[in-house]
Amino acid sequence: MRSIAAVALFTISLAWVVVQAAGRQTAVSSVAPAAVSPREAIDQYCISCHNARLASGELRLDTLDLSTPGEHADVWEKVVRKLQTRAMPPAGARRPDEATYRALIDSLTFTLDRAAAAQPNPGRPMLRRLNRSEYANAIRDLLALDVDASALLPADDSAYGFDTIGDVLGVSPSLQERYLSAAAKISALAVGDATRGPVAETYRVRQDLSQNQHLEGLPLGTVGGLAVQHVFPVDGEYEFRIRLQQTNFGNLRGLDYRQQVETSVDGARVHVASIGGNADLAMMFEHPQNAGDAIEARLVSRVKVKAGARPVSVAFIRNLPIGDTRRIQQFLRSSVDTLDWTGLPHIQSVTITGPFDVTGSGDTPSRRRIFGCRPGAAIRELACARRILSTLARRAYRQPVGEGDLKPLLDFYQTGRRESGFEAGIQRALQAILASPRFTFRIERDPAGVPTGRAYAISDIELASRLSFFLWSSIPDDALLTVAASGTLHTPAVLEQQVRRMLADRKSEALVKNFAGQWLQLRNVKSILPNSDEFPDFDDSLRQSMLRETELFVESIIREDRSVIDLLTANYTFVNERLARHYGIPNVYGSRFRKVSLADDARWGLLGQGSILALTSHAERTSPVVRGKWVLDNILGAPVPPPPPDVPTFKDNEPGQKPKTMRELMAQHRNNPSCATCHRMMDPIGFALENFDAVGAWRTREPAGPIDASAELPDGITVQGPVTLRHALVKRPEVFVTTLAEKMMTYGLGRGLTYHDMPTIRSVVRSSEANKYRFSAVVLAIVKSEPFRMKVKS
Repeated sequence: MRSIAAVALFTISLAWVVVQAAGRQTAVSSVAPAAVSPREAIDQYCISCHNARLASGELRLDTLDLSTPGEHADVWEKVVRKLQTRAMPPAGARRPDEATYRALIDSLTFTLDRAAAAQPNPGRPMLRRLNRSEYANAIRDLLALDVDASALLPADDSAYGFDTIGDVLGVSPSLQERYLSAAAKISALAVGDATRGPVAETYRVRQDLSQNQHLEGLPLGTVGGLAVQHVFPVDGEYEFRIRLQQTNFGNLRGLDYRQQVETSVDGARVHVASIGGNADLAMMFEHPQNAGDAIEARLVSRVKVKAGARPVSVAFIRNLPIGDTRRIQQFLRSSVDTLDWTGLPHIQSVTITGPFDVTGSGDTPSRRRIFGCRPGAAIRELACARRILSTLARRAYRQPVGEGDLKPLLDFYQTGRRESGFEAGIQRALQAILASPRFTFRIERDPAGVPTGRAYAISDIELASRLSFFLWSSIPDDALLTVAASGTLHTPAVLEQQVRRMLADRKSEALVKNFAGQWLQLRNVKSILPNSDEFPDFDDSLRQSMLRETELFVESIIREDRSVIDLLTANYTFVNERLARHYGIPNVYGSRFRKVSLADDARWGLLGQGSILALTSHAERTSPVVRGKWVLDNILGAPVPPPPPDVPTFKDNEPGQKPKTMRELMAQHRNNPSCATCHRMMDPIGFALENFDAVGAWRTREPAGPIDASAELPDGITVQGPVTLRHALVKRPEVFVTTLAEKMMTYGLGRGLTYHDMPTIRSVVRSSEANKYRFSAVVLAIVKSEPFRMKVKS
């Protein structure tokens, strides 16, 4: 166990740079630091453990030449991290003073950075396919068509916390078939294939969504229901079939009062039907097996709809009897009891089927995007097809196209043209484009004449794709491709201009959904399932509001180009009425989100937001371990190793015994020597956040007694709850910026980082510090770095 503890302690990096002592960023200045004696410092404080005999942490420093650390950069980068965190020498051992720490760090990083500059190693980004998010965004930007990629393609594997990693984005025969099937479906939707038969698509509402209030995106004057964006492929008739939620006994809920259900398309009511009241109640009790179908039959409608992506909403018209005490809900959540047939009705799903009685392909954004010309007197069919396909191929393949690229596409066009006409030919060729590896893969070809193993700058066309998939998770637009084709994109001024333009574009929301969604683990919010006995008010309305709050908050940092430190310290957030009630924020009404200032500084920044607090808890209680690990992983860049296989399970309070506080339960767990090393790092952070319960609500007591949110961090700093913890975490802001830079570069490059990349990370932090750590400064420093602009020839 001693060796496991030593390795675990050694692998926790960057965790406690929050030491009180001042010290400048470890990145090296442009001039050499003052002369120091690194060998003397290492011999005095490190060699007693890290020698050939003991090799603590599997590290030997006694035989390494300190005058040339670049020759063993992998080892010395580990040493630098330990020195930065003041994690070594370990507690209880003799430690150097701050001046020695700083001098040794400066000496090592200066030499490491100089060696890296003399022999750059930007890495070898792997050939990889588009992941699901990138595929859907590429279809949107290529064809002006929104598709649900999760219904077309399987989930992507991830590594290093992201699904952009080339090593795990492989292709199997079954996945190839899915891409071919997706290409066929999408090309038919985009062109408006009137020969396709009716297709049904069902949209479902989560069972725990409260439907007693107005929901954002639905018509005013309604409650409950759902709103979706549905793609109607052609002009024709479509059937809308609404299902109502049933109890566990099979009865429809909420029939004790008469209600009206409204269906709207494009904001206009297309159908309204009544349910409930004495007659329906009587039918439900007299004919329970058939009553449900008979009542729901009233909710079926068939409507003529024009082709295109159109908003569809289904909801109840607000009609609540005010004086009726039976309608008063005991909890905020309107569907706590799955056996109760009284109360409010709930919509469970809506199925849209069609088209029927097709009248034409219609005029849709995707058809306008595709058909840039029409054959006629002024232009012949083949010339028009050539123009259409060359435009589509240039955008889809992310590069200029020549005759060799067009010839196979024109062959597909001719085949379809002979079978069913001009539009069918274009559809057949579009399907070939979408199924081509040049669309579904990101390919960077090595130029001739560059020796194997030599680093070189990628072309401007390839740089444009790296840039667009980094910032937009999508293909380059025409403006970026035009600049790249001119050969000027790589110049610093033009590159910066394009980055700022792209960050200002709404498509940069992909950084929120995909980068922050994975870095902060926001994608897991939808899986939060607190115990309904412990937290009966938690519902899908609150779950969605928590996620939306954090997304809007992160987006505000990007849009307003704030300091990334504001992610931890900002005194504002975004709430609607449901979330404001959860936080205890007064005077917020309605489903619309709005920016509010936070009087309670415990709520400042990410660590005060319900999404983060709930996803780092268990279903029935908080978890100081999970919360501490989340902070170490995502804020301090110090992932802890997985627990050894023989760790005993955590013992909760047992029925019939006097309950113990979380701190007392954790003390029992930490008594195990195999657990103590990592828990010393994680638990203090989690204890400081204990005033937030498992769904992020503030509390002062737990079942066993008052909350004790005090803790002593491993560097000796004492914290008293979330406010002082936040102060400790940002005492040296470069720690968090380093973590953010590492996460963002991993996401943008599509590979894990190595010791070769650490000089670049230091450069990114140093550059962004000069610009007050603004978000754009971090992005620009990454984009201008060698790993982003270069690669090593394989």
